[in-house]
Amino acid sequence: MSLDSRDDIDSSSAPLIEHLAELRNRILISLAAFLVAMLASFTVWNPIFNFLTHPICDALNARGQDCSLILIKLQEGFFVAIRISVMGGIILSFPIIAWQMWRFVAPGLYRNEKAAFLPFIVASPLMFLLGGIFAFYIVLPIAFDFFLGFQQFMTEQPGAVREDGTMPLAGVVFQGSMEQYLALTTTFILAFGLCFQLPVLLTLMGKAGLVTARGLSSMRKYAIVLILIVAAFATPPDMMSQMILFGAVYPLYEISILLIRRIERKREAELRAQGLWFEDENEEEDGTA
Repeated sequence: MSLDSRDDIDSSSAPLIEHLAELRNRILISLAAFLVAMLASFTVWNPIFNFLTHPICDALNARGQDCSLILIKLQEGFFVAIRISVMGGIILSFPIIAWQMWRFVAPGLYRNEKAAFLPFIVASPLMFLLGGIFAFYIVLPIAFDFFLGFQQFMTEQPGAVREDGTMPLAGVVFQGSMEQYLALTTTFILAFGLCFQLPVLLTLMGKAGLVTARGLSSMRKYAIVLILIVAAFATPPDMMSQMILFGAVYPLYEISILLIRRIERKREAELRAQGLWFEDENEEEDGTA
């Protein structure tokens, strides 16, 4: 190997090492932010859990029942605290993690690419937050009211015998586990938060030219089936929760079509101003969409 080729290899490997070192530093900063946020959340896990129990307590109080959850396993309370701490750490540290990711990726993007991606980075957590709020304040009360409707209350003393010699029906009353309730609640919030990312994802794909408004419109019937399938897997197996999720996500699909159509019109106007737009290209896109 010649000296010149060896110098080329050394010079090409230096930027890679610098990028890997920068990536390591970004990951360490993100990890440190997550650990600090997780420890901070652990100190207030009990108030956070009490806040998350509002939907079930409201549903029980509406039926004249006391709101109480039980510990089935000895270690259940500790793992509930850890789970809340992890969720709180992810939420609180997300701005720092997203900023570190952006600082690592941004130098390799052009100015127009930065302008295109930055709004989506901001919109993604906002849409997730909107989906979580929708699930917590609207979906969970309806779902819990539906689930609690399968209770069966005792109207007589336990073990009492009626005049006709028959025994009264056994009472079936909700006594939920802390861990199971938290898992169900967070599943709802996570499912709706992720599904509310649909307009962000589709609009970003439309910005990159991967999908078109006409193509999404023609795939509408398939999108309806796909959303119903996702709703069936993402929510508990009751028709009400699935239809609520579908009713929330499908309008977002239509909004995505409107946003992509707006992007396409803006792109067409720019190309026309530059004299780079041709009608045959437009017809070809319409025919292949």
